[in-house]
Amino acid sequence: MAAPAPHAPPIAIIGGTALADLAALEDASEIRGDNPYGAPSGPLLTGKLAGREVVFLMRHGPGHHLPPHKINYRANIRALADAGVKQVIAVAAVGGIGDEMASGRLVIPHQIIDYSWGREHSFSDGDSELQHVDFTDPYDRDLRTALIDTGSHLGLNPAQTAVHAVTQGPRLETAAEVDRMARDGCDIIGMTGMPEAGLAREAGLAYACCAVVVNAAAGRGEGAIHAEIEKTIAQGMADISQLLAAVVKSL
Repeated sequence: MAAPAPHAPPIAIIGGTALADLAALEDASEIRGDNPYGAPSGPLLTGKLAGREVVFLMRHGPGHHLPPHKINYRANIRALADAGVKQVIAVAAVGGIGDEMASGRLVIPHQIIDYSWGREHSFSDGDSELQHVDFTDPYDRDLRTALIDTGSHLGLNPAQTAVHAVTQGPRLETAAEVDRMARDGCDIIGMTGMPEAGLAREAGLAYACCAVVVNAAAGRGEGAIHAEIEKTIAQGMADISQLLAAVVKSL
């Protein structure tokens, strides 16, 4: 008799502004508790999405109360690792800089430029083993490919490359700051991509970002930015939910 297939580890989904909850999660239960880095943003929700075991974490916490610079990224990533996760899909709402990054576009970025500051950005804090991780390619290639291929198959037309600028927040950027980032080669702007991605690399987790453009970056569009976000985010959440339900089956 053949040996039974090994149990696949759960897949982590980190929800941001573009994914405040995971309504399709079945048989959900909570994991609560601190770890050596403190309290994560909220309880981990475990359950099944499209038949696959998933761990869901709200990055900004219940009620979306944590600003980007106050999120305990180290506790979040440690909690996911402790839950047995090996792959992390991070959802983010972003601003678009170039014409190709129009509102509503799904984006699977391939690079990061980190403009944030003052955040606990490493597990190497003097009390643990010093790591100099290779961060040449900040996102996992196989996980990115799965997101791109699945999104394309669903007709969602995700952008297959983008440089993700990570700013401090919680305020939005000035038009001059956006111009600077454009000169630096950035395509989209968010506030939570770092140190999350770097910590995942230190923890040995495969990590990729699934972003949705919810507004034109400052100075790049017409009208009020917040009105554009409110108009766009509902459809963006629907597209991301569809993509997540499909992609977890292939991982």
